[in-house]
Amino acid sequence: MKSRGVMADNSHDNSHGHPENPIKYYIGVFGLLMVMTLLTVYVAQFDLAEKFKDVWLIGNISGVLNAIVALTFAVIKATAVVLIFMHVRWSSRLTQVIVVSAVFWLLIMLSFTVSDYFTRGGWPLTHGQ
Repeated sequence: MKSRGVMADNSHDNSHGHPENPIKYYIGVFGLLMVMTLLTVYVAQFDLAEKFKDVWLIGNISGVLNAIVALTFAVIKATAVVLIFMHVRWSSRLTQVIVVSAVFWLLIMLSFTVSDYFTRGGWPLTHGQ
């Protein structure tokens, strides 16, 4: 019986499961980060509490409106970084589920913190109590 010569496959896959992302994604996220940062700085120059004090439903939370806007911009920027730079957008379903569950757990912990803050009375304590 004649043996056949089998050649070894010496090719190497350099991708390691990571897709080749076009540079346009990175440039787009960089542009988004710069625009959102400039918007954050611009909005911080105004007292949104004063501008929206007479608006129904917003008037009650107007004291923290600047913080809400800044945190909204921060969440948008963080989402872009996680999806593109951390490759979660192209990752397996398991990785995406883990990221979503981590965000859900963070929201649970923040809700406990906020509920604890709002249920405490007598803050701040005066000296001598």
